[in-house]
Amino acid sequence: MQLIKIRNHGKRTEKNTKNKALHTKLLNRKKAKIQEEKRERALRLKALVAKMNQQKKDNESDKDNE
Repeated sequence: MQLIKIRNHGKRTEKNTKNKALHTKLLNRKKAKIQEEKRERALRLKALVAKMNQQKKDNESDKDNE
């Protein structure tokens, strides 16, 4: 009777799930940070536009009063 050796070429015995989970967590944090920065930037721009529109409106009303 012959024993057949089965080779396991190219296959890992253990999955590297710990590092994958940490990497995914890191990427998710990075994406969330970028989204938050975009949100904050949009709010700042919106406030700036509102301020400039108000100044423009005030300048026009000053010219009308003169």
